[in-house]
Amino acid sequence: MSVLRALNTPIFAAEGIPENVDFGNWHVSLEGMIDTDRTLSLEDIKVLPHSRVNCRLTSVSGWSVRAEWEGVLWRDFVRAYPPGMGATHATFTSSNGYTTAVSLELLDHPRVLLAWAVGGEQLEIEYGGPLRMVIPILWGYKSCKWMVKITYADHMITGFWESRGYTLEGTIEPGETFDVNTQRRRSIQGGEVTEF
Repeated sequence: MSVLRALNTPIFAAEGIPENVDFGNWHVSLEGMIDTDRTLSLEDIKVLPHSRVNCRLTSVSGWSVRAEWEGVLWRDFVRAYPPGMGATHATFTSSNGYTTAVSLELLDHPRVLLAWAVGGEQLEIEYGGPLRMVIPILWGYKSCKWMVKITYADHMITGFWESRGYTLEGTIEPGETFDVNTQRRRSIQGGEVTEF
């Protein structure tokens, strides 16, 4: 059981939790503005440099959880599979069709990663396993779960929640959030939540 399940972290799935997920046969397609389209297995991604990042995932719906996420840093991923000339954004697509896009500039942050584990345990399906993005500097809707495709482009697309009124950039705004770890409401200043 991962720390997320142990803490009873809220579960959100805009288009439902995928059924019959095959952890041993998971693939991610790279498309768009890239020299060569390719399909990577989870094992292809796991052979890249392994990193652990202690950070918060903060939801626009009013909660935040701190955990030690494990996977490959985005910086290491794009070093191995760089976008083509002129690309400015990456669109992430989940197995259930959910989409969201983030600028490559924002993704080039030292704690952004493609995660397959949390707290030393495999990431459960309900929390985005086998592979999800973790982008601590943005609201959680930018951290695509069940990721199966990355599309490089020279523009921002309007994703699932963005088309329903959420901001395109996904910047965490000042306010209050419920800290899942301590079960307390806490003030946040905006941007990545590092206050607690």
